[in-house]
Amino acid sequence: MADTPDTNDEVWKSEQMVAEWVATAGDRERHRREHRRLMAELLPFADDQPFTFVDLGAGTGAATQAVLDRFAGAEAFLAEYSPQMIAEGRRALSAYEGRFSYVEFDLASGGWPEGIPDRPDAVISSLCVHHLPDHHKQELFNQIRGHLRPGGWYLNYDPVSSDDPVVESAWQLAGDRLDPQAAAKRHHRSPEEQLRWANHIRYISPLAPQLDFLRIAEFEGIDVYWKQLDHVIYGGRRPA
Repeated sequence: MADTPDTNDEVWKSEQMVAEWVATAGDRERHRREHRRLMAELLPFADDQPFTFVDLGAGTGAATQAVLDRFAGAEAFLAEYSPQMIAEGRRALSAYEGRFSYVEFDLASGGWPEGIPDRPDAVISSLCVHHLPDHHKQELFNQIRGHLRPGGWYLNYDPVSSDDPVVESAWQLAGDRLDPQAAAKRHHRSPEEQLRWANHIRYISPLAPQLDFLRIAEFEGIDVYWKQLDHVIYGGRRPA
């Protein structure tokens, strides 16, 4: 799919597309809530310890909310590409006013977003890195490693692909059994849903090269901390 047209603007900067995505988010988040909580639990902070973290490609802030709920002393800086998603995120996070700030930022643009700490205590990303081609993934991991404070952690929750069609088939079979409506949804997408799906899978890549990118960036403690079928939480820390 990497040779198909880039549709990020068409999907994520469309008022209609974002509104439809937000309207159906509740069902998706019910399946993801525990995964986001696990990512928060992996952060090595005391319950009331003050710390700052950056949520890259933050969307409407679901991953940020999990961290803010878990750690009373956490302050979030959310970097997001879409003004429409930022507007929805500010509404979704209104109960956390004073503990978060949004910055408009394109992960593929390079550089480090102005308005967020240059040395955050942690960086997270959730269901966004797969939108980047592999060379941008590698550049992003290098950038994160360079900005994290010593001992700071980076964790990413994302889908991955497999080069083995037998594995891909097993993932789909199990996924359909876990979600009896999945096959019907797959075969009866609206044009808008098909556009979002094509955008979603365009740059999804296997897990092993992404772990290698972390190693090349000289993270330590690199591991796949959770995996279910084609979704993973992986990461590591900048050496202390």
